[in-house]
Amino acid sequence: MRRSRITAYVTSLLLAVGCALTGAATAQASPAAAATGYVALGDSYSSGVGAGSYLSSSGDCKRSSKAYPYLWQAAHSPSSFSFMACSGARTGDVLANQLGTLNSSTGLVSLTIGGNDAGFSDVMTTCVLQSDSACLSRINTAKAYVDSTLPGQLDSVYTAISTKAPSAHVAVLGYPRFYKLGGSCLAGLSETKRSAINDAADYLNSAIAKRAADHGFTFGDVKSTFTGHEICSSSTWLHSLDLLNIGQSYHPTAAGQSGGYLPVMNSVA
Repeated sequence: MRRSRITAYVTSLLLAVGCALTGAATAQASPAAAATGYVALGDSYSSGVGAGSYLSSSGDCKRSSKAYPYLWQAAHSPSSFSFMACSGARTGDVLANQLGTLNSSTGLVSLTIGGNDAGFSDVMTTCVLQSDSACLSRINTAKAYVDSTLPGQLDSVYTAISTKAPSAHVAVLGYPRFYKLGGSCLAGLSETKRSAINDAADYLNSAIAKRAADHGFTFGDVKSTFTGHEICSSSTWLHSLDLLNIGQSYHPTAAGQSGGYLPVMNSVA
């Protein structure tokens, strides 16, 4: 074989190998590069109501720079961050208003949702203003809703997320227990009411966790991180009833977001 033919052959071989290696590297890199964005969905527990430092652009959604999604993205620098969670959101609001930034580049989604659908605000209003029996009755109504209607609503949200962001890892976070029983509160709700409210939070979390698992999502339970920091503890991470700022009542403080929610987000993201 002549030198020119040998040279041409070797050159062609090296080019072919180079293209193959480049193609392989591209094939391996593309999936990772295609799914690294983070989208934070959900209600006030994800937007950060009660934590202060609200982003001026978020308006009534009250998205806080001290909320766990914002803290997580600041620490991990995802390729993109879309903060869609909004105060007062229900499952229907997530479907209608929060899914627009989900796409094939979304690698991580987080959310808290379901509490408002189950009547969180009305339960607390009833328990604060009315008798033990009225409180327990309203909680039982909420539990019946959690059994009969909420699973289907969660299914709709979870299915929509998977459809719009098929490569995403989805972290569904729960809600804390509100009260330390036998704690330092000398006034306010009775122990009967406090215990029933805590049980209702556990009941809701169990339903959410089951639906999340059935969709292949990861559930993050914040009960343990908030233990010792409930209302009526010596170091509460939750606002009690606040008549001067009623909207932040029974929501995590900035410490609740960073100490209660963020560690769980880190473990399930």
